[in-house]
Amino acid sequence: MFSFFSCLKSSELMDSFEEASIDIKMEIFEVIEDNYGGVIVNMKKEEPMDFLKFHTMLKASISHWRLKGKKGVWIKLPIELAHLVNAAVKEGFWYHHAEATYLMLVYWIPHEIPHTFPAYASHRIGIGAFVLNQDGQVLVVKEKSGDMTGTWKLPTGVVDEGEDICMAAVREVQEETGIETEFVELFAFSQSHKSFFGKSDLFFICMLKPLNFTINKQDAEIEEAKWMPMEEYASRSKVNQSELSKMIANICVAKKEEQYTGFSALLTTTGHSAKKCYLYSNNI
Repeated sequence: MFSFFSCLKSSELMDSFEEASIDIKMEIFEVIEDNYGGVIVNMKKEEPMDFLKFHTMLKASISHWRLKGKKGVWIKLPIELAHLVNAAVKEGFWYHHAEATYLMLVYWIPHEIPHTFPAYASHRIGIGAFVLNQDGQVLVVKEKSGDMTGTWKLPTGVVDEGEDICMAAVREVQEETGIETEFVELFAFSQSHKSFFGKSDLFFICMLKPLNFTINKQDAEIEEAKWMPMEEYASRSKVNQSELSKMIANICVAKKEEQYTGFSALLTTTGHSAKKCYLYSNNI
């Protein structure tokens, strides 16, 4: 007797039965589909799961995703579910990155082609703040610890996650010296490699306008803070020992003498998401 199933290749028929079996008999994870043919599993700390159930669901899910032609799999495990890491690793997952409250693991289904997972964040972003008062003096600090302990330097710091460069410069100056400022320009930036935990560094030099002048230094990190004549800062031997520091000081002097123009921060929006962002450019 001729039937519909006789028209199917045996492999197609088996795949259909396997898929139906997985959907009906086996519990699989809920996912968010990404834009690159992959899936994202967000495990919830509010939903405890034991090792055996997780391992069983993971194997069934991988089989299901393979039949669906999926490629990359991302699993976000909150720290409360850290006991499940070993089960994922046994199935071929590897670490992508970790933050304070979660671990992200990844798995690539089509083993015949190389994975296309993007690397995690490769740079740390820092700022240096050039703050010049009405008397031509620059705001400088001495830190209690670090590579430049005992050296007069510009206030510096690291940009927080989700923080704009211009806002980070304003925050760092206020935290270290008590001076309130407003952003004027971005002067220049440097890139270096093999720095913090082997990552690369981007360091941005920003000019800020002081809104008050009485220093109230941060005691925890700052040994001293003061207003110093620009020429004295630029000529200090400690500054000139570093080629980068010397070049930065020369730019600051040129700006004071109105012979250098940096980039202003223009608030705009990005593509389809319309997220707000800053474009740093010369005024048009």
